[in-house]
Amino acid sequence: MDETVAEYIRRTVLKIPRDEIKTMLQKWGFLSEAQLQTINFHQMKDNISQDVVQLCEENSASIKQAAVLDIIYNHSYPNKRIWSVYQMNKTEEETDFFDLTDFRKKFKRQLRSTLKNVTINFREYENNAVWIRIAWGTPYTKPNQYKTSYVVYHSQTPYAFISLSVLKSNLPLLCQALVVASNYQDIHEMELRSHSLNSLEDMVFKRYSQNFETYCPRPLQESTVAQETAGLRIVQEDINEKERILRVNREAFGDGPQPKLEFAEYKLETMFTSDPKLEVLDKKEPFRCMVRFHSPHLLESLKSLAPAGMADAPLSPLLTCIPHKARNYFKIREKKGLFPGSFVSP
Repeated sequence: MDETVAEYIRRTVLKIPRDEIKTMLQKWGFLSEAQLQTINFHQMKDNISQDVVQLCEENSASIKQAAVLDIIYNHSYPNKRIWSVYQMNKTEEETDFFDLTDFRKKFKRQLRSTLKNVTINFREYENNAVWIRIAWGTPYTKPNQYKTSYVVYHSQTPYAFISLSVLKSNLPLLCQALVVASNYQDIHEMELRSHSLNSLEDMVFKRYSQNFETYCPRPLQESTVAQETAGLRIVQEDINEKERILRVNREAFGDGPQPKLEFAEYKLETMFTSDPKLEVLDKKEPFRCMVRFHSPHLLESLKSLAPAGMADAPLSPLLTCIPHKARNYFKIREKKGLFPGSFVSP
């Protein structure tokens, strides 16, 4: 077995939590159950990794087997990477029959027609999700197995989730191979990124229970019985207000858990308006600024603001529309021809 393959397998095993190493090696299937029984999984991880490498040497493991183990690890821990969502388009309305063997052949042929030094590995999972691992080289260097790109493509859908750990110069090659293999015409990046692959999938496939932009102000119900004291009226008004906030929040976010996003970014572009006679500003260039919201679980944080009394209800649609529009990057520009302060997000 090649030394680079041995080292790569050793490092991959070291990334796995100790109590999950045996389960992940069983999923890998490269080592027999009898070989796994010879490993003491209660010893130090470094010793476990050395034992695994020794058994892999007995089985003459290649980079292909090492890559499969890496796919299994990344599938188990997708949140270790950051994912971007891409959408493909085609002119035909009918759905093509998906054949994984044909998809793999087309993808490899297209990518290797422009770059010879590249390793490509596939693994199919539930829900028709095809995981693709690409290690990139150059015309003069071997593929770097430690800086890989991943694509998760759901067959029969126009969506792909890409995690790119190399120079962006390889991205067009990757996208072209994906378009050709899946029989689409073009592909574009959506303004949606996150570490949580599952949440991105939930948003683009509408697998969440939420309502958006449905709020219409409703008058508070008038009390049919006059309160006897001012104190009781204040208590009732407080109860009514809390009920209103909860109702509005439910209309905006729904009752279910929110998709997990870590950030949302808003780029603002607006013009300074003043009386021309004042000559306050001669330049006609717009003002630009960027606001970035960041949280371990942004949407759940936004959902909690109004009930906690930290924001008015309802929140701005620019915040509540994130899952509905399936994006967390926005550009806000001034509406032309309208009064100052009117903005639109394209």
